[in-house]
Amino acid sequence: MKILVLGGTGYIGSVVVHQLTLDGHDVTLLVKSADRLGPEVPVRVGDLTDPDSLRAAVTDDIDAVLDIAPPTGDEAVDAAAVDALLEPLRGTGRAFVYTSGVWVLGRTGDAPVDEDTATDPIAIVGYRPRIEQRVLAAAADGVRAIVLRPGIVYGQGGGIPSLMLGWAKSDGVGRYVGAAGTRWPMVHVADLAELYALALAKGPAGGVLHGVAHEDVPVAALAAVADVVAGGPGRAEPWAVELAAETLGAPFAEALALHQVVSARRTVAELGWRPSRPHALTDLAGGAGA
Repeated sequence: MKILVLGGTGYIGSVVVHQLTLDGHDVTLLVKSADRLGPEVPVRVGDLTDPDSLRAAVTDDIDAVLDIAPPTGDEAVDAAAVDALLEPLRGTGRAFVYTSGVWVLGRTGDAPVDEDTATDPIAIVGYRPRIEQRVLAAAADGVRAIVLRPGIVYGQGGGIPSLMLGWAKSDGVGRYVGAAGTRWPMVHVADLAELYALALAKGPAGGVLHGVAHEDVPVAALAAVADVVAGGPGRAEPWAVELAAETLGAPFAEALALHQVVSARRTVAELGWRPSRPHALTDLAGGAGA
């Protein structure tokens, strides 16, 4: 397929583009400016704040659009961007995969929630469920529209666990935000890239997919491993949400303190996704670069 990718130069996006290229797809990046990229990289220039530029980028030769771009924080802008990207796809059966995230599910109990669970978003993703619904509604208009919700992404030296390693190095102790019992649903970035490829190939129209390989990783254990990697004895200390908010901002601090247990059983069953990379604790123990 010829795939137009938004957000293809970021942490997740660059790994996804690599996977799609390995799979033999023809990838074109949608970027604000082509100046940073070499002439060998196929690009189209567009901006999330300029719907006309997005609409023009989705030409008839584009078989699928993959949106991994970070949200702007402005619901009206993000809604207009999604509408512009979807417009040329309506009635064609072509695929559109929109990246959301598990934070839209809000705080869960200790039993795993799944792809059918109602959303209850925290502040940092407050309007994102409405963007999800905008995307999914396009399935009725002949778009193979799919929402993919990654868990907390790790691996290849990036993601929130690498941030925790940075705290351990700078503070001299492993830190986690909120309660010791907090757990995160997590996924290695390379496993997630394979899920994006599967979603583009055979994801169901109007479907919600969960990009979660490990349902409930203890954040205190991540902090302890980060301390060991930083040269400490494996200490993990809580960072009160109110204090973390002074450094990280209240919305992000709330997100880091969010307890979630999230399943991807239906995604695994329907698409045949088989995550195989090391567990988040193992990966972090290797220095967050595995």
